[in-house]
Parts: sequence; structure tokens; C-alpha cells
Amino acid sequence: MAFQREIELAKLLIQEAGALALDYERRGVAVEQKRDESPVTAADRACEKLIVERLEREFPDDGVLGEEGANRQSRSGRRWIIDPIDGTRDFVRRIPLWAVLIGLEQDGEIVAGAAHSPRQGLLLWAVRGGGAWANEARLHVSEKSDPGDSVLSFNGFNKVGVGRFAPRLLSWVQRFSAVRGLGGAVDAMLVVQGQADVWIEPNAAPWDLAPFKLLTEEAGGKFASFDGETTIYGGNAYACAPGLEPYVQELVGG
Repeated sequence: MAFQREIELAKLLIQEAGALALDYERRGVAVEQKRDESPVTAADRACEKLIVERLEREFPDDGVLGEEGANRQSRSGRRWIIDPIDGTRDFVRRIPLWAVLIGLEQDGEIVAGAAHSPRQGLLLWAVRGGGAWANEARLHVSEKSDPGDSVLSFNGFNKVGVGRFAPRLLSWVQRFSAVRGLGGAVDAMLVVQGQADVWIEPNAAPWDLAPFKLLTEEAGGKFASFDGETTIYGGNAYACAPGLEPYVQELVGG
């Protein structure tokens, strides 16, 4: 399998980082505010350091982009994109919905990625062309095509990106049988596993999205920015079962 060494290391590192974060969570951590007013803790920084240092040893020519400041230029055409704790607000309040995310980008395309939610016992991973997996089980998005029989996961009705479709949002949301908001990463993981059917992320950075683009596509789903580009750099994203993409486009494409 292509990228076998890379994905095995990614899976190992996000589990090690998850265990480190759990240790910080048990002991308690102080919260600081970054320039964008999002929270950060010593756990975020320690987990990113753990991942980045190992990647630099194993793949010294690869670049690195991390939420907490890691930024190394690539000499190989490849770059690792890292979110050491996705959901820091949940993490600091001991809400069990945070995750560790990692994606490998080669020549502008995500070719391997993994997501780990320690408190949910979830570890999802994928390589380009090899399917999406949780342990030994291959993952598939749902076959839903009717919103009235589907679960919507929406990460943040209060986010800046909601403004572009706010006037039509409530009537659109009401078409779904259930609506969830679990903080982003766990929502996306549910869609990849076929347990939820649409994920809307109104405001996100590349490290929030990198593994989920590949996981969604390898599970047979659709992933795009609100502008319809299959990119992690659009500042927002959706993931969904193919049969529900027309309904997603009604909201974000108008």
C-alpha cells in the first residue's frame, strides 16, 4: 500500500499525542488566548511538539504546518498538517469531544490522514486510493438522499461564515430529522462512518480539515468548500453523503 510507513506513523503519533493530552486533562491546564481569541493550553503545544519532533526525525525533508506555530518549509513536495487538539474549548472544560488530527499533503493534495478522538475511542485513517478505515473495518458514508431521514451535524451557528446564508438557514435546517453539533472533528468522523449524513463547517483552517477531506472522499462521500472547490483552504467546508449534496448546495451555494 502506498504511504504505508507514513500512515502507520501518523496513527501512532496521534495516539501518543492523545494519551499525552489525556494526562494534561486529568491534571488540569491553564488557558491562554491567542491573537485570534481562540484558546490554547500547554497541552496543545506539548502535543504539537511531540508530533513535529518525530516527523522531523522520520521525514526530515517534509514540511510541517501546525496550528500552534510549527511551520517548516518542504524540500520534498510534501507537508504534514497538524491540529494537536481540535476542540480546545471542549478539552479545557472536560467535554469529551476533542480530537488529534494529522494530514499529509503531497503536491497540493491530501494523500494520507488520520483522526483520533481519545475520549470517544475513535481512530480513523485513510490513504489516497486505499479506502477509509477504523481499525480493520472499512468505512462508508451513508446512502441517505432525503434530509427528512438524515442527521445534520452543524459546527457553530454563531460562526462568522454563517452570515452568507443566515436568512435561509432555519428553514433549511428544519428539513432534517435531527441536528447535532459536537464541535467539528467528531461530527466529521460520524459522517465518515455513516452515522451522520451532512457536516457543515462554517469557519475552519486547513488543519481542521486536512484529514477529513481524504477520509470523506475515501469513504465515498463529497467534500468541498462553500464555493464548490475541493480544497482545505477555502476557510469553510462541508462533507456529506452524495445523495444529500444537492440539499447542501441549496444552503451554501446561493
